[in-house]
Amino acid sequence: MKKIFIAGHRGMVGSAIVRQLEQSNDVKLVLRSRSELDLTNQQAVADFFNTEQIDEVYLAAAKVGGIVANNTYPADFIFQNLMMECNVIHSAFKAGVKKLLFLGSSCIYPKLAEQPMRETALLTGTLEETNEPYAVAKIAGIKLCESYNRQYGVDYRSVMPTNLYGPHDNFHPENSHVIPALLRRFHEAKLSDAEEVVAWGSGKPMREFLHVSDMAAATIYVMNLNKAVYDKNTEPMLSHINVGTGVDCTIRELVETVAKVTGFKGRIAFDATKPDGAPRKLMNADRLKSLGWQYSLSLEEGLKDAYDWFLANQASFREA
Repeated sequence: MKKIFIAGHRGMVGSAIVRQLEQSNDVKLVLRSRSELDLTNQQAVADFFNTEQIDEVYLAAAKVGGIVANNTYPADFIFQNLMMECNVIHSAFKAGVKKLLFLGSSCIYPKLAEQPMRETALLTGTLEETNEPYAVAKIAGIKLCESYNRQYGVDYRSVMPTNLYGPHDNFHPENSHVIPALLRRFHEAKLSDAEEVVAWGSGKPMREFLHVSDMAAATIYVMNLNKAVYDKNTEPMLSHINVGTGVDCTIRELVETVAKVTGFKGRIAFDATKPDGAPRKLMNADRLKSLGWQYSLSLEEGLKDAYDWFLANQASFREA
């Protein structure tokens, strides 16, 4: 029976990986909360790996946040993420862990990367200024995995997800990302019989979204790929794999779908004086598709699932 450590098991992606691996009879999951194991503490992480005899690691732990948080705490974002990655990857190697999978972020790609963004766009241009420290840390995670593979012959892999949403997302009214923010706003507008909901921007920018259960399935799929197959479809110094749908939609289409899912019957308006952000952000997922994996949930199906989870759990974050 394989012992699998999931770092960050209480986060949105980590918890989705746990839910799927729990269905397997041949694995034993090893989970530690932040209070039980501080991943920025080198000695604590080394002691953990020396004691537990882990076979595989999913490195889903990270310090994450929106634009405001990244701008306000850049030192925290680069330091904590670098420390977690270095400690987990190095201690795993020292303890004899042969297989590890690191979860990155689409922000690793240049601000002006050609759309859709291919894996080959990495390190070809300037990063987005607002989250550069976080992006640099995530790029370092990829390069840590590749460097240990090249020097020591281990099998450490990396996946880069597009915009994710689903159960255990952050539904804070100010600090959440676009989908949880819209789900909460339209839900509250429905309850208050509001006549209109105003969305920021023109509604024209295009974005790609992936349900977290699909992300977890893709992550496990990549981890379990035959090494020869993985190596054949990647390169030693360009080994990460994008995870996405390869399909995007306009923000207007997203807003209209959220209104449908939540049952809001009022008007939808767009405030074009508010910023739109980048006109398009889409991942090229051809590499993963060629390896035999395809997403399963449509945007509407995924939004329904996320909304159901919000309704079932809203009491726990009503004051958030």
